[in-house]
Amino acid sequence: MKNEIWHECLLVLQREMTSQQYNTWIRPLKVLSDEQDICLLASNKFISDWIKDKYLQRIEDIICELVDESKELPMVYLASASPRLMSHKIHKKTTNDPVAKKETMINEVKKDSNIVKVEKFITKKTTSVVEKTSSSENITNNDNTKAQNTLNNKFTFDNFIKGESNKVALSSALKVANSPGLAYNPLFLYGGVGLGKTHLMHAVGNFLFSKNRSIKIVYLHAERFVRDMVKSLKINSINEFKQYYRSVDTLLIDDIQFFSGKEKSQEEFFHTFNDLLDGGQQVILTCDRYPEKISGIDERLRSRFCKGLTVAIETPDLKTRIAILKQKASKYNVVLPDSVANFIASRVNANIRELEGALKRIIASSNFLNEKITIDLTKDALKDVIALYDKQVDIIDIQNIISDYYKIPVVDIISKSRNKAIVLSRQMGMAISKKLTDCSFPEIGKAFGGKDHTTVIYACSKIKQLVECNPEMQKDFKYLIKHLVD
Repeated sequence: MKNEIWHECLLVLQREMTSQQYNTWIRPLKVLSDEQDICLLASNKFISDWIKDKYLQRIEDIICELVDESKELPMVYLASASPRLMSHKIHKKTTNDPVAKKETMINEVKKDSNIVKVEKFITKKTTSVVEKTSSSENITNNDNTKAQNTLNNKFTFDNFIKGESNKVALSSALKVANSPGLAYNPLFLYGGVGLGKTHLMHAVGNFLFSKNRSIKIVYLHAERFVRDMVKSLKINSINEFKQYYRSVDTLLIDDIQFFSGKEKSQEEFFHTFNDLLDGGQQVILTCDRYPEKISGIDERLRSRFCKGLTVAIETPDLKTRIAILKQKASKYNVVLPDSVANFIASRVNANIRELEGALKRIIASSNFLNEKITIDLTKDALKDVIALYDKQVDIIDIQNIISDYYKIPVVDIISKSRNKAIVLSRQMGMAISKKLTDCSFPEIGKAFGGKDHTTVIYACSKIKQLVECNPEMQKDFKYLIKHLVD
């Protein structure tokens, strides 16, 4: 049965992923399923960690959808083929019986794995669709109903790298962790992708959980809240949905801009939000822009977002980027020479995710070529990235290219005009400036007529969305980038 579920899961993943992604990361996985669980074995720790970071959440969601609601959901185990796991000592315990060998291997995978429990919140009346994933044990609260810690235990205050770009946000998160429900409620963190908003959110939750193992902390993406609510309405379990979310001690919601335009979800979240704040329960929210810049959000909900403390996180400076690289390399048990760390940090300056992506490419090249990490190896592994970042482009160059392409004078682009065509060209210029220069959000805003840094953050997010869903906009963006870097 579990093999059938995994086969169906593979079919879904194959449809959703590019062939290169699927063949590189998912297809090589060895599956060792028994009657209760699904055990996945990656060929090495690097691949195991990559799958855990990038794809495991989606695998869990698919399995939740595939398993009938009346059936018990499986445990999903992910392990790497470590020397200990593949050692002769393990295999000599068994005879030549293939069934015995398989059982032994499954048991060892479970011992070594990143365990992820896929579970659904069960009510007395019916099965609720409020689906959860957890890397921690289930705990029982005072009402003897199941509560879960849905946190990523990798994200803590101890491994968060402090810098000029995030020191206010870090200080605020620490204050909330030490005085939940009293200091800064809600705490609203905003900024571009990959800057550490989610890390800080989880760090608060992990700190609280370490102090009180019975606390009920729920973390989820705003999309998940919307999806759960819709499913609850379909199966007539909305009361259980409301009771669950309004009974938490701490609610952490990522990317609340996803609520934009979803009126029913906003209405339900508004009441849940108010109940939690009135009850003194802590709420932390993240967004890619300042609350006032979120379109399609009810004004009363927007005002609630600003009721506590609103803090921006910006792109890390060079010193912070180097520290982040060193920490990430340590996590992968890789010795990263100072010269290499400086080289990467000086050329990849967008966000933490791109830094880690660059590091992973270097580690992969080192593993595949069986060579030490050096400047030469790094340059070869990142040659396309370096080609992009090494091209010296300033904001004036970008404004002139934008002006020529859209046939709009630079003086209009940097003006306060709200003309739709001018606004779009201005947003495109801001987004490209953030991608191709080392300028901060405030610096870009100043160059585009003294705009606020939140306007730049919104522009970057807006262009990113348009490029992803609009072929013409994608064509424009690629042409402008190519014209500037070539």
